[in-house]
Amino acid sequence: MKTNAARILESLKISYELRKYEVDEADLSAEAVAAKLGLPPQQVFKTLVARGDKTGVLLACVPGAAELDLKALAAVSGNKRVELVPLKEVQPLTGYIRGGVSPLGTKKKYPVFLDESARQWERVSLSAGVRGCLIILAPHDLARAVQATFCAIARW
Repeated sequence: MKTNAARILESLKISYELRKYEVDEADLSAEAVAAKLGLPPQQVFKTLVARGDKTGVLLACVPGAAELDLKALAAVSGNKRVELVPLKEVQPLTGYIRGGVSPLGTKKKYPVFLDESARQWERVSLSAGVRGCLIILAPHDLARAVQATFCAIARW
């Protein structure tokens, strides 16, 4: 199965791996996915959709084991305040459903902020744009594909 995210990476000549896993509707957390794939939860990134009071919608990629630091995200994105968008807005904004949001291939191009902890890994994983499938790739390749800003936005 090829996702839009995979097609985008191919068009940019970026090497990646797709990994499928069994979806558990009761637990869509990045930690649960990491356990199924035998990866540390710090290596499995979740993509959160937020809205800044000045810049509008933005995406934040943080390790599954961490929380998003909204104040830090506001500071690096040029906003006074940032809040997560309500769940009902995630799909209309991104084209993706909860548990399947990828920073690659969203309906519109949004600024992407990638927690700097990604740099400590040779490869990180994140949603391929559908539940049950992850993309694994080098963090600098992900950053190049989505023009991400590396920054400290995870709270442990």
